[in-house]
Amino acid sequence: MEKRVWLITGISSGLGKALTNRVMNSGDFVVGTFRKENQVNAFNTANTGRGFAYRLDITDHLGIENMANNIKNEFGRIDVLVNNAGVGFIGAIEESSMEETRQVFEANFFGALKMTQEVLPMMREQKVGHIIQISSHGGLKAFAGFGVYNASKFALEGFSEALAQEVEPLNIKVSLVEPGPFRTEFASSKLPEAKRMISDYDSTAGAFRDKLKGVDGKQEGDPEKAAQAIYDLVNSQNPPLRLPLGTTALMTIGMKLHSVRTDLEENRSIAESVVFQ
Repeated sequence: MEKRVWLITGISSGLGKALTNRVMNSGDFVVGTFRKENQVNAFNTANTGRGFAYRLDITDHLGIENMANNIKNEFGRIDVLVNNAGVGFIGAIEESSMEETRQVFEANFFGALKMTQEVLPMMREQKVGHIIQISSHGGLKAFAGFGVYNASKFALEGFSEALAQEVEPLNIKVSLVEPGPFRTEFASSKLPEAKRMISDYDSTAGAFRDKLKGVDGKQEGDPEKAAQAIYDLVNSQNPPLRLPLGTTALMTIGMKLHSVRTDLEENRSIAESVVFQ
């Protein structure tokens, strides 16, 4: 198989790092992004011929444009885009400021959207490509205390679902990967949270905050196994639009589907009553 070029954002740790190593070990080439220059230099020194890194903040749209142009000039193509870079955020809806909310959306939604838009012209020209959006089980099922993060991933899922229909005739595939809790740095002390805390939400959003912090390092998900699953997804003949990862993701997404189906059936007569006869 001809060596493919993967563009993977956010490869410093966790799933991004694991996937980068899996792809390079397979013989494909990885173009990756870091936020720190010293990380870029270390990666490029250690991976000559296997990968190449750029310094990029996923919220920098001009930086995304410049990097996409550089990749086209240097490497000529992108076969697989993995929009992995993003941020978490804990806080009740009322606790979350507009500034904090915009920061989450800039990374999780607008950054992924801009990167996708910049890569699509190359894939259309190639007449082949695969876009992997790293979403979350929280992109389908919301949790008290996680609403802003949920909203950003719901938005990612929305545009990706439409995109999949738009590019299907162009031989470009789109897949949403929806991990549950994985043993990465996501739930570490670095996880952003709302500066404002309201005691009335201690039993809901507050309880979720405490629970999430308590599972750091104990999550069920193995990033190495997730990396293998994503690699296999890209190599499959008919990749699905959605790929949940982990037993927690299966459970929570199943709960959401059951809830939607219940509301649909219990209110079917009301829905049907509002149409012209």
